[in-house]
Amino acid sequence: MATNTSIEWTHRPGTIAATLNPTTGCDRISAGCDNCYALTMAKRLKGMGQAKYQNDGDPRTSGPGFGLTLHPDVLAEPLRWRDPRTVFVNSMSDLGHARVSREFLARFWAVMAATPQHTYQILTKRPERMARILTDLCDCGAGHAPGVHFRSAMDWAATPHSPTYIPGVKSTYHTAPWPLPNVWLGTSIELDKHTGRADALRNTPAAIRFISAEPLLGPLASLDLTGIDWLILGGESGSGSRPLDLGWLRELIAMAREAGTAVFVKQLGAVWASDTSWGGQLVSRTDKKGGDWTFWPDDLRIRQFPAREAVAA
Repeated sequence: MATNTSIEWTHRPGTIAATLNPTTGCDRISAGCDNCYALTMAKRLKGMGQAKYQNDGDPRTSGPGFGLTLHPDVLAEPLRWRDPRTVFVNSMSDLGHARVSREFLARFWAVMAATPQHTYQILTKRPERMARILTDLCDCGAGHAPGVHFRSAMDWAATPHSPTYIPGVKSTYHTAPWPLPNVWLGTSIELDKHTGRADALRNTPAAIRFISAEPLLGPLASLDLTGIDWLILGGESGSGSRPLDLGWLRELIAMAREAGTAVFVKQLGAVWASDTSWGGQLVSRTDKKGGDWTFWPDDLRIRQFPAREAVAA
């Protein structure tokens, strides 16, 4: 079931902002996952008896109610939405997770192709797998172009006699452009050692590519923004938040301007270094102030959307 969302970068003019979770659950793979809000929420939802959160994950990497679970019944929901929506896909999971099957991804991509009035924002910490599946290099010996087999799997979901058929989805193989123009793909990068995720994202067919540097836990000196349309920046909020140095943000904003990448500063988090505390002293702020840009330095009040999206609109 889709729900309205307060995620700022999903609020685009002319559309309804929403989240959709065709899968739930995940496993922590890097430092940005340490204070995962979704893991904490899943435990609470399990205790409330929510059916989607009764599958426990490995306690070393996941937790109660947070085991990776597919929800095929959710796939067709966008077909029933009348008004255009901007949809953050999987606020409670990661579509790039190894246990989300290629077949399941093809079915969801078929739904997105069949609903061009909606815009889908997909964020993963596993862009290498997304690149491999969406590129889907031909291994049948016929020399097909990259992605042809995946698009065929999408069409299989639009075939009534197929076991993967989704009622209401029609064939779009010869009508929908590739990559789908209404699907934005992004990856999370929180530390410089993970900037290679941007390379995998560049190798992924996508109309809009974006990076979410949230929670930003250090400078990203090695980040290459070539081919990246959008950069989302933010500190960490909530209990146990790690500090954000405003200098890291300013360096990334300068890099984005040089690359022609749109910038969206989402929040400063719970704790950040002030302009006058470069000696390492930290200034505590409340989460409310961290998310309210009226308390921010003027030069960080930037909330842009991708330029190509602005032109298309």
